Amino acid sequence: MKASDLFVKALENEGVEYIFGIPGEENLDLLESLSASSIQLVLTRHEQAAGFMAATYGRLTGKAGVCLATLGPGATNLVTAAAYAQLGGMPMMMITGQKPIKISKQGQFQIVDIVDMMRSLTKYTKQLVSAANVPSRVREAMRLAQEEKPGAVHLELPEDIAREDTNQSLIPASLVRRPIAEDKSIRAAVARIEKAKDPLLLIGAGANRKLTARVLRKFIDKTGIPFVTTQMGKGVVDERDPLFLGNTALSTGDFVHRATGSADVIVNIGHDVVEKPPFFMEPGGVEVIHVNFSSAAVDSVYFPQVEVVGDIANSLWQIGEAITPQPHWDFSRFLRSRNAGEAHVALGIDDDRFPIYPQRLVADVRKVMPADGIIALDNGVYKIWFARNYKAYEPNTVLLDNALATMGAGLPSAMAARLVYPDRRITAICGDGGFMMNSQELETAVRLGMQLVVVILRDDAYGMIKWKQAHMNLKPFGLDYGNPDFVKYAESYGAHGHRVKSAATLLSTLEQCHESPGVHVIDVPIDYSENDQILNREIQRLSSRV
Repeated sequence: MKASDLFVKALENEGVEYIFGIPGEENLDLLESLSASSIQLVLTRHEQAAGFMAATYGRLTGKAGVCLATLGPGATNLVTAAAYAQLGGMPMMMITGQKPIKISKQGQFQIVDIVDMMRSLTKYTKQLVSAANVPSRVREAMRLAQEEKPGAVHLELPEDIAREDTNQSLIPASLVRRPIAEDKSIRAAVARIEKAKDPLLLIGAGANRKLTARVLRKFIDKTGIPFVTTQMGKGVVDERDPLFLGNTALSTGDFVHRATGSADVIVNIGHDVVEKPPFFMEPGGVEVIHVNFSSAAVDSVYFPQVEVVGDIANSLWQIGEAITPQPHWDFSRFLRSRNAGEAHVALGIDDDRFPIYPQRLVADVRKVMPADGIIALDNGVYKIWFARNYKAYEPNTVLLDNALATMGAGLPSAMAARLVYPDRRITAICGDGGFMMNSQELETAVRLGMQLVVVILRDDAYGMIKWKQAHMNLKPFGLDYGNPDFVKYAESYGAHGHRVKSAATLLSTLEQCHESPGVHVIDVPIDYSENDQILNREIQRLSSRV
């Protein structure tokens, strides 16, 4: 068989369901092999979007999502998606083509050293130089993409290697058990928690695994210790829980940061320093117990005193089995912060002003989304509002990127979620700036027959930076732009366009779109003028009283 046939069989052997991407002439043998396989090729309109879709598939399933590009410009278009997956801990494999490596008659036309380019952005990057290497390279790449911490891998398949004959056999996945923490570290963690007066749990992205979520639920029920989450840890534990203190959506000063500031021991579960720091350590300050798959990356604001390194779910189970709730634990300060934060979040949810205000937007989106419904957020100031005000009820139901924090991922991520979960409600939440970076994928969604709701928050500017500009008391400059008519734009792709003309009609429009087949694009004018007052000045003033 051809090496490309073997390559595809190796991917099938790994359980690959989809390949997202845009083939080029260097991929034609691979494309022919795919045409006879069980793997569905999802043809996209830009390689970056294909990478975002593959990464999100990996995030939701734990299996590496796969994307495909040709050489040169096709491969370079995957760079942002590679960083997105690598920093965000999402398993993803990138496959790129290349000119023949044994005999080439085109000089350096379109030639970029893609393997070297990917080196700093991936866990593994290799060029296949022989058909005999296909089974081992695919197996090793998949293994590395999926093991903790998950991330991006890259294989380059030159066209002359793709058509080589081979009789190599596939390599099946081996049985692997993750190491568990040693008993001494478990005992040290238990002793620190039991001795503490104000222990607190902080839940990060690494805890966003099904088994870990179940164990955490039992741990919290047994101990009664309150918890906060990072942005990428949202939903690991149901945020309707009265012990949930909030999400670390802002850098400092919010009610939840006041709560973390009063803890004397923080059990930091699955947090990765690629996220904005949810708290800052100082010498002589709070003690931190680091519970993660790997040891802590120490810097000037993070130097945990106890490290419990091993499978997170097992570590929590061991700590939970050994710990005894203590009568001297005092959570009153935490709960005061929670109540004050809940009251502040509730302000403005019935505000009828138009263009719509973020508080009302978030509240109405939450009303139409069931417990397992998924919102996929692009990157913009609204991400802060959703992280802070939108309660997640289940793991991975709020897809946001607080690692690379790139724009352009909201729509492709929602599309990947729709493929993984065809029966759930899926909503993409995009700013007008981020939406336009990959808006061409509306055609892909329509062509695939997706039922999808895309909310575009239109302020005709790069709103996140305008907020920062205002906070720094700088004059408005360089951040405003024009937009197309989003209703007509959606219709030109065969989607359904809607425009919200009052705050009172947003909820009914959302519900109508979720109940109707097809791709629905909703143009929602939004007013961010009070961001600085509410998210900076007012929070600082009110939370300081708690």
